[in-house]
Amino acid sequence: MDAIRYPIGPFTPQEEPTKEERQQFIGQIPAIVPTLRQIIMNLTPSELDASYREGGWSIRQIIHHLADNDMNAYLRFKRALTEDEPMASSYREDLWAELSDYSEVPIENSLTLLETLHFRFLILLKELKPEDFQRNMRTQVLGSITLDIALQRFVWHNRHHIAQITSISKREMRSLLEERRP
Repeated sequence: MDAIRYPIGPFTPQEEPTKEERQQFIGQIPAIVPTLRQIIMNLTPSELDASYREGGWSIRQIIHHLADNDMNAYLRFKRALTEDEPMASSYREDLWAELSDYSEVPIENSLTLLETLHFRFLILLKELKPEDFQRNMRTQVLGSITLDIALQRFVWHNRHHIAQITSISKREMRSLLEERRP
């Protein structure tokens, strides 16, 4: 596995998490946006446009992607709660990352969107019963998955991209320090 592309490793689901484990997943959601803000707060516009790897997305694109992905995940989750095993829509995230909003919209807009979305998602999650997490949705790539697995993927996906951004930030700092050496 490519450690630069997957700094926290591939997604590995817990097939039958306990109530406490599920609460630990849910408990990670409120820290996502503050963590992102902390990592990027001192970055310049050119650093926001740095890629975490050759041919990879920039920090700016990753943050906009997180907003798009989390909106889609939230809607898929709600559909699975209200429909019988709905087919989760997919989207071309690679092409979305090339659209003008990813380069022209300030990242603060996506961070604010994520805060609001995560607030709503948390309210929804906190009211669910254990059996609700056993409801299913279908995806083109994964087939049928439970909401337990969807929740874990949601948290993993955010942690995955935060780790990518962190790796960029560390490399950028090392580069800056090296440039400033006499």
